[in-house]
Amino acid sequence: MEFFDKLGKKASEAYKITADKTGKIAKETKMKLKINDLKSQVNDIYEEIGKKVYEKHKREEEISIEKDLEEECIKIDVISDEIDNLLKQCLELKDKKQCPNCYKQISIEDKYCSNCGAKQTEEPQNEVEILKNLESSKIEQDNKTEANIIKESLKEKIENDNNQKDKEQIKKESVQKKEQTQKGQASRKEKNKEQDHKQENKQLDDNVKKDITKKENNKNEKQKESNLEKTVEVESDIRIKKNNND
Repeated sequence: MEFFDKLGKKASEAYKITADKTGKIAKETKMKLKINDLKSQVNDIYEEIGKKVYEKHKREEEISIEKDLEEECIKIDVISDEIDNLLKQCLELKDKKQCPNCYKQISIEDKYCSNCGAKQTEEPQNEVEILKNLESSKIEQDNKTEANIIKESLKEKIENDNNQKDKEQIKKESVQKKEQTQKGQASRKEKNKEQDHKQENKQLDDNVKKDITKKENNKNEKQKESNLEKTVEVESDIRIKKNNND
């Protein structure tokens, strides 16, 4: 009985491991597809930048990164951050990380890079975590003044960072709104173009029908005239024959 219990547990563990691996593979595949799509978007933006630069070159005009290319650069920054985040998640699924010195993939637990030997530093705490720990810690009376100065400095830094993030978010939303507006305008233009085309076709059909009707009417008029002429000729012949007989 104990043998079957162990066998059942091993089978259950094997199933969990397999299911976990399958889930990770599915997540990794989904993220890689998303990364490829984002890279394709970046390449499209590069093409837009190249066109703008070349058009300026043709017109012998100076190009300003901030004025002429800011929108495209913001898009690339946003997409690049998303790509980096997805790549990091892909590595974490495989219990790996990237060496910041040589960019080699290594084990997430490695303290030193097996490729270049660089020491792997842990990600530092952010200001919010430091402030939270500082406020929850018991501080001795002699160090309270210094601690308060540090707290105020951290609060100011956090506020500035939040303001900067808000500005970047506003820029991002502005870019997205502009894109949606451009898409909407393009869609409306396409619809108007399609409606104009339909109207032109309808007008053409109406003109063709009018021409056909006109031709048929002319043909009928000519046929009537011809019939009338024949009738007149017949009547004339009849009168001549009658006169001759008399």
